[in-house]
Amino acid sequence: MRGMTYNRILAGTALALVLGAPVGAWAAPETTASIEAAVPMPDSPALPPPTAADVNGQPATSGVGSTETAPTGETTSAPAPEGNPAPATETATAPQTPPPDPLASLDPADRPIAEKVRDQLAAKVDRIFSNKKERTAVETFYQNRNLAPLWFDKGIENARAKVVIARIKEAATDGLDPNEYRLPNLSGENPDALAEAELRLTATVITFARHLQAGRFPFARISRDIEMPQQPPDTADVLTRLADAPDAGKVLDAFSPPQEGYKKLKAALADMRGKTTGHGNQIAEGPVLKLQKVLMEDSRVPQLRERLGVAGDPADLRYDAKLAEAVKKFQRANDLNATGALDARTVRELNGPPRDRQIDVIIANMERWRWLPRDLGEAHVVLNIPNYTLRVMRDDKLVWQTKVVVGKPTTATPLLTETMKYITINPTWNVPPSIVQNEYLPALAQDPTVLSRMGLHVSYNRDGSVHISQPPGERNALGRIRFNFPNRFLVYQHDTPDKHLFAHDKRAYSHGCMRVEDPARYAEVLFSIARPNDGYTQERIRKMFGTSEQDIQLPKPIPVHITYQSAFVDDAGKLQIRPDIYGLDGRTMAAIKGERGMIEVASERARPASSGGGVVRARPPQQRSVSFFEQLFGGGQPAPVPQRRIR
Repeated sequence: MRGMTYNRILAGTALALVLGAPVGAWAAPETTASIEAAVPMPDSPALPPPTAADVNGQPATSGVGSTETAPTGETTSAPAPEGNPAPATETATAPQTPPPDPLASLDPADRPIAEKVRDQLAAKVDRIFSNKKERTAVETFYQNRNLAPLWFDKGIENARAKVVIARIKEAATDGLDPNEYRLPNLSGENPDALAEAELRLTATVITFARHLQAGRFPFARISRDIEMPQQPPDTADVLTRLADAPDAGKVLDAFSPPQEGYKKLKAALADMRGKTTGHGNQIAEGPVLKLQKVLMEDSRVPQLRERLGVAGDPADLRYDAKLAEAVKKFQRANDLNATGALDARTVRELNGPPRDRQIDVIIANMERWRWLPRDLGEAHVVLNIPNYTLRVMRDDKLVWQTKVVVGKPTTATPLLTETMKYITINPTWNVPPSIVQNEYLPALAQDPTVLSRMGLHVSYNRDGSVHISQPPGERNALGRIRFNFPNRFLVYQHDTPDKHLFAHDKRAYSHGCMRVEDPARYAEVLFSIARPNDGYTQERIRKMFGTSEQDIQLPKPIPVHITYQSAFVDDAGKLQIRPDIYGLDGRTMAAIKGERGMIEVASERARPASSGGGVVRARPPQQRSVSFFEQLFGGGQPAPVPQRRIR
């Protein structure tokens, strides 16, 4: 800037001299040389050569070593003149701020543990956790809490750890084995050992919560005929809830199945383990009691009446006709010789399995409860296969129940959870391919007219397969009503013309579908829940019986749970144990005592579509797009042979 100012002074001086000159001086103008000679000039400074900015019309630097602010706001420096170099400038570097220490907030006694936890997680300690996914979730959890230990406070085992360890030691109350859950030693002074104990207890708690909620193994180990949610808890959710809750024991309790059926079995298990004999009072061995003209008397009679639910005076010791008939019914239900006499074998069956066997059955059923959804639905249907009963529940209260016929052991009814979407009046029975191949084609080969006499229609598809169907009517194998909850097993509930089967105590006769004793009443109950304002009574439903297949949609689908409760506590509070008709109890206990396996979250499967619309409609005669489920069981085009066996 000095050079620029000096030049301006010189220019101003020259201008003043010109303006101050006499007017006459202009008469004889001087030459340029004479004017310059009259003006004193300073020594010529050594100016830098012009720059590109000077050529382009940009503001030039105003002096030696001066700086100017460019239009962009950047500062440029002019080079120093030769022989007078500008002093070198040092670049000012701001001091680097160290990153915050994530462990700074920890107690000094917890810091060494946290550091070792960090090191062990960084070393990918998969030997502690079940899989990589679990380890990653644990690592994220600890990082989010700045590696603060979960089970230590000031380097000492905290109250949370003590509560959790005490709860895990009580695992037997939930039908689990405490020996499966390795509890580390949380005392000591070695940070490495304490960090490993921290992570091992974390892994044990995660496993325990998973076993409580979803079970100890995937249900596929038991049977292919099972389709349940079996939803394990989220690892991060388990740890977060334990870290935030004031009572860690209650947090773990909350992972147990919340249903009343499970809670009652848990209480029955505790009661059974507290006894030295079988369930209830055992009926003693003694002489054979049978009905005679002169009634036999025995001290066991009041106890026998109580066991069989026969009313009578406790002081009456007579073995009368009413009691003999109850014994005969019990014998029929348990595949005994129905004589009505209380013999030694009947006494053993009345007393039930030995106590250890009963405990195993309870534990197996508690395990299967963990496969069911935690929320069964405000209104839902539960069908218990070994008990041959169907119950409609609403707000945890029984609305209605009926008898059912279930699949034979060779064609077992599957265990599943689905939603009932529509009810079909006057269904067409499209015979499943498995029945066509295994039963009807051999019969057709022996007698070409046998199927037509049964009212069945036979057609041949282009691929050579055979399609057999039965039109709606009173002789239809599905009866007058079918209850549809599309599922991969292609089973459903329906009416039947074989009403006499419901008089049997043991009712495992079907190919896998479930036959309902009173389907019209069942439909009325379901419609009262899903379509309460539409006035579907039994009478109205029966008036719809005819030859035209009709679907009635359920705008509010109703969950259906097909279960296998061979042990349950009845409404009177008594433990009931039913025969293991499919052998699932034995397989469940074998899996419980055998090899473990991780339970993965069930992936969403493609659901068979239900028919559209929300009103009663007759099946239109023209072609339309139908689901595979409908093709087999609800009319439409002949169904292709599925990859899986069909019921």
